[in-house]
Amino acid sequence: MASMLMNSLRSGPVTSVQAARFAVRSLSSTAHLKAQAKSKKTLAKPGVRNIVLVDGVRTPFLLSGTTYSDLMPHDLARAALQGLLNKTSIPKDAVDYIVYGTVIQEVKTSNVAREAALGAGFSDRIPAHTVTMACISSNQAMTTAVGLIASGQCDAVVAGGVEFMSDVPIRHSRKMRKTMLSLNKAKTLGARLSLLGSIRLAHLAPELPAVAEFSTAETMGHSADRLAAAFGVTRVEQDEFALRSHTFAKKAQDAGLLNDVISFKVPGKDIVSKDNGIRPSSMEQMGKLKAAFIKPHGTVTAANSSFLTDGASAVLIMSEEKALAMGYKPKAYLRDFVYVSQDPKDQLLLGPTYATPKVLERSGLTMNDIDVFEFHEAFAGQIMANLKAMDSDYFAQTYMGRKSKVGAPPMDKFNSWGGSLSLGHPFGATGCRLVTTVAHRLQKEGGQYGLVAACAAGGQGHAMVIEAYPQ
Repeated sequence: MASMLMNSLRSGPVTSVQAARFAVRSLSSTAHLKAQAKSKKTLAKPGVRNIVLVDGVRTPFLLSGTTYSDLMPHDLARAALQGLLNKTSIPKDAVDYIVYGTVIQEVKTSNVAREAALGAGFSDRIPAHTVTMACISSNQAMTTAVGLIASGQCDAVVAGGVEFMSDVPIRHSRKMRKTMLSLNKAKTLGARLSLLGSIRLAHLAPELPAVAEFSTAETMGHSADRLAAAFGVTRVEQDEFALRSHTFAKKAQDAGLLNDVISFKVPGKDIVSKDNGIRPSSMEQMGKLKAAFIKPHGTVTAANSSFLTDGASAVLIMSEEKALAMGYKPKAYLRDFVYVSQDPKDQLLLGPTYATPKVLERSGLTMNDIDVFEFHEAFAGQIMANLKAMDSDYFAQTYMGRKSKVGAPPMDKFNSWGGSLSLGHPFGATGCRLVTTVAHRLQKEGGQYGLVAACAAGGQGHAMVIEAYPQ
């Protein structure tokens, strides 16, 4: 597999200089972009309801183990929902349904959507359910909302996601669990003493949440390292891309462009109003870090990987007619979307490569029609490998059954307000951030079409086309 993938690089994909220097430019200078905005036809379809993103919010994304460390997942989800209520002023009983995504579930609040909704003050008559699809869990929440509205079941749905890595469920060993369950059922003192006597020291070893793919027993970091090696992505390329992400995120934060972030008063602590993982460094400092997964010669490090993050997001999705009837000015139309899956061993993180051409074909668009790209940055090596795969005829023909490549996104349109490497990646919440960012960038830059794409554990992926709402 690796040798075959290496052949795909010979068709001239993105070079390290092209993919890492990216013409860093002032984020406040958007007049030229607006002047260049193309006038394209709308993707509205006769007889199909227009579905709109009214608005979106998120809590600040924080490094796990920092200010949120004493909370629970539903606390963050509740804060995001309350922030959405405050920002949109939608009546609490005007929402028809609530869907939330999460990955590592807190057992006390397994349906975190319902618990957070009740805590946020939504009507107790609004149904709510929780979905999980690894890093595209809130993508799934949003497209579930789209389906409910498209089918006529609902007019207004809140979707979102939450992840809380500061406190994850840690179980007793299976033998210990079985003993404890038997102990709970034992009816006599003798039976209880016998069970207690059977406990061995080894039974007390805890089971941590799995960090490896169940089907392959390989961690995502190992997969990213192998993928980078297969596509010839160097350590320098990865560090340069990570530095780009942090640099752009800091500029966007300082310019006030990350206006989906709400302030959150953490009980017993200060008000949090900014992401705290944005840390522009230098190539020299990043180069000092050792390989994090494949040691000692791997290229994936802590500096060019997304970090464990706590955070929550929420978006209000409505039918256009309902939104306008309630006096809203939507941010964007949510158009076509696709989900894909492929081999979780060798192509675990290539979801964007497979999903992008499919969603463009569904929309009747090409890469040249897209004004804004927002891809999830799990690892710098993952992003670079996808860019090279997308720009390779060999890969398209050999692995995707396509006649030709779709092409790599122009880097001046790509993740220009930072990405998961710098902003953070709460697994269940990132999808809503991507979609909201596309809507805001389209407004700011005067573009019409945006494309979101993301990879996920299990070798899955998602892509969606978003159309700017007329100004």
